[in-house]
Amino acid sequence: MRLSIKACTISLALLWAGSVLLVGLLNLIFPCYGFTFLQMISSVYPGFHNSRTIASVLIGTGYALVDGGLGGLFFAWLYNAFSGDMKGP
Repeated sequence: MRLSIKACTISLALLWAGSVLLVGLLNLIFPCYGFTFLQMISSVYPGFHNSRTIASVLIGTGYALVDGGLGGLFFAWLYNAFSGDMKGP
């Protein structure tokens, strides 16, 4: 079985971006929520700072969309490369 590269790319991009967006928005409402997670994200994504502003949340979501898409693309490509067309008994 082979994975759809397009479907995997879109799915992981939306899942990761949605996660960062949700945690970022909840952090705006509840300042302690996800603080350590957002600090970790800000250390990975240049230009994203955990400054608790809507602009910062949107920048982090944009980075996560691209990062998740590239991760999904690479995962599906790698999976397809190693899965082959192995037919069992």
